[in-house]
Amino acid sequence: MKFTEFNLHPSLQEGIESLGFENATPIQIQAIPVILEGRDLIGSAQTGTGKTAAFLIPIIQQILTHKSGKSIQAMVIVPTRELAMQIDQQMEGIAYFTGLSSMAIYGGGDGTTFTQEKQALTEGADMVICTPGRMIAHLNQEYAKTDGLKFLVLDEADRMLDMGFHEDIEKIINYLPKERQSLMFSATMPREIRGLARKILKDPFEINIAVSKPAERILQLAYVVYDAQKIPLITFILKNNKGKNVLVFCSTKNSTKELSRALNIAGMKVSEIHSDLDQKMREEVMLKFRNKQINILVATDILSRGIDVEDIDLIINYDAPNDGEDYIHRIGRTARAEAEGVAITLINEKDQGKFEQIEKLLEKSIHKAVVPGHLGETPVYDPKSNKQKHFKRKPQKGQKPFRKK
Repeated sequence: MKFTEFNLHPSLQEGIESLGFENATPIQIQAIPVILEGRDLIGSAQTGTGKTAAFLIPIIQQILTHKSGKSIQAMVIVPTRELAMQIDQQMEGIAYFTGLSSMAIYGGGDGTTFTQEKQALTEGADMVICTPGRMIAHLNQEYAKTDGLKFLVLDEADRMLDMGFHEDIEKIINYLPKERQSLMFSATMPREIRGLARKILKDPFEINIAVSKPAERILQLAYVVYDAQKIPLITFILKNNKGKNVLVFCSTKNSTKELSRALNIAGMKVSEIHSDLDQKMREEVMLKFRNKQINILVATDILSRGIDVEDIDLIINYDAPNDGEDYIHRIGRTARAEAEGVAITLINEKDQGKFEQIEKLLEKSIHKAVVPGHLGETPVYDPKSNKQKHFKRKPQKGQKPFRKK
C-alpha cells in the first residue's frame, strides 16, 4: 500500500515523499487508519518495523485538520533520551512542510536546555517527545500547557517498566486531560503491560506484528568462550576487519569501558557510549561515528535503541542478549538497504541457556565458529548440562577463524 492512498494533508504528504517513503510497512498499513478514526491502540511491535511513522503520520494529520489553541497537542513518552532525539528528528522530517513544532525533552543537558524546554512547554509546542523523569520535573512546576492535549503515546512501554518508570508514567497521566486518544507500543506484552494498558486505554484496537526473523543477508556466528577470552577475541576479529563499521553491544558500562580501552590501546579508532557520558559527549560520539571519524562504537545495550546508523558492517554482542527479540533487534542494525552484514555473539558458560532460547525463537542453530588456537581452550557448548569441562577446540575440516573479506 502506498502512502498516497491514505489521503493525507498535502503538506504532510510532501514531507513523507521528501524522506523517500513510498510504500507503507505492515504496521503502518494497520495502524494509520485506526489512529485516524480516533481509536485507542495497543501495538506489539519492535523498533525497525516502522512504528514511529505509524503513529507520527496520523497524529500530524489530525493536528493539521483539528488544531485549536496554543496547548501541547501530543505527548510521546519514551524510555531514553536517545530515542526521544531520534523520534524528534523523524518528526521534524515528516512534518517539515507543515509548520508544526516539536521538542525533545530529556535530562542530561545544562540550564539553557531546561529553559528552552520550559519555553516550548509554556508556549505550547505541537508535539513533545519526553523521558518520564524530565517531564515530571517540568509538570511539577505547573507551567506546561497540557489542558488541550489530544494525543498520548507510550513508546517501548516494556522498556519503561523494566527501567522502573511505572509510577512516573502514572504521575504524568494525572496531569493530562481524560478525554484524549492514547496509543501504546511495546516489543513484548507481559502482564504488567496489559495492566497498564487497561488503566490508560479505552477499548483499544490491538495490532500484533510478529517478531521478524533476521535478514537472510546477515551472516550469524557465535563463539563459545570464557570471559577472559572475550577482549582478545574481539581484538583479533577487528584486526582482521580493518576499516569496517562496527557496533559492539555490552551489557554493562564497565565492560563497555574495559573493551573500549583495550581496543584504543591496540590502535583502533573506537569510542564508547554509556550512562557516565553526559548528553553533549554522547552526541559528539554519535556524530563522529556517523561521519566515519571513528569506525568502532562500543555501547551499553540500554542506550542502543537510540543508535540509528546506516552502513554498519559488523555487529558484535559482547554478551548474549537476554532474549530472542533483543537479539533480533541488535543484529538488525546491519544488512540494511539490501546490503550484507555479519553478526557475532560471544557466549560464556553462564549465557549458554539464554542463547539456546534465542536459537529456539529463530528456529535455527547459529553456527559456532572456531576460536583461534592461540587463545587457548574454550568451554563446551552444552546448554542443558553446561558441564564445567574444558577442552581444546580444533578446527574441523574446512573451518577457519572468522575473517570478513
